[in-house]
Amino acid sequence: MKYREFGDTGIVGSAVGFGVWTVGTTMWGISDTAVGVSLLQKAFELGVTLFDTADVYGDGLGETILADALGNHRDEILIATKFGYDFYNHPGLQPGQRERPHDWSPAFLRKALESSLSRLNTDHIDLYQLHNPRLDAIRKDDLWAELETLKSEGKIRMIGAALGPALNADRQAEEGIAVVDERHAAPQIIYNLLEQPLGEAIFAHARAANVPIFTRVPHASDLLAGRIKKDTTFAPGDHRQHRVTTDERKRKWQDLGLLKLEKLNFLTEGHDRTIGQAAIQFILSEPCIGSVLPNIYDEEILAEYSAASDTVPLTEAELATISDLYHHDFYIDPELVAA
Repeated sequence: MKYREFGDTGIVGSAVGFGVWTVGTTMWGISDTAVGVSLLQKAFELGVTLFDTADVYGDGLGETILADALGNHRDEILIATKFGYDFYNHPGLQPGQRERPHDWSPAFLRKALESSLSRLNTDHIDLYQLHNPRLDAIRKDDLWAELETLKSEGKIRMIGAALGPALNADRQAEEGIAVVDERHAAPQIIYNLLEQPLGEAIFAHARAANVPIFTRVPHASDLLAGRIKKDTTFAPGDHRQHRVTTDERKRKWQDLGLLKLEKLNFLTEGHDRTIGQAAIQFILSEPCIGSVLPNIYDEEILAEYSAASDTVPLTEAELATISDLYHHDFYIDPELVAA
């Protein structure tokens, strides 16, 4: 495992982290908490030190499971969590995966933080992130003043903002730039070989400000993991099911994504790395990246991804080829995915 300093914070963490969403909710098919605890412990043994969760995951489970798994190693790990959704008054998964209401008041912030500290069984959070904020929250001065107060109290070490929920590139680019330029805080974004607009918009700002960026969905919901085939179906409750609810949506996401994946075979041919590891190395090639947060849900994929930073980095020629493919829609004829 390689380790990186997160911008100018002085905080050092693993280049590959662990997105606790997969074991803190049931949206990746893991319903056995013991399995989740075991995966978190094995990740730590393999060198992972950054664990990214949120108070709303499983309505608190995403934090308590981390305390159960790694509470004895608190001084050896970094905990990132999030706040902003009022799941206290709106519990449970909302119909249609709708967002729960946000509360960006300073009073709710303090309540959310103290509740997270209790669930995590700790006295501080290493990276505290606004969860899917819009510009109004990013520019809410009393909210950020309270965040700075909590930081001065030693309860927060670093402030960030996880952007989402949907990949609305124009809106999230504006939000990410505001997070970096106006708040000198760390964005968390969706960024991968197939989805690059946010990185292209924000990276230059992050480099100039020496602010770290954290990335999730590095494998495009498993399209870049080599685990999805043309006939793959998703179980009820799997969050990816909404992407393929009609033949048209399936063609647009699954079938087109697999055609793009074929164009990336050069990243593994003749190299001792999997496509899943190459996908992580692609992100780590950007110097402002703090850590990559893959979706981990079994021991095989944990071993593969945790070893990714030790594989051969992508060459300048490979990065140039990726850029050319991406900016030409992978040279795929739209007729190939037509009805």
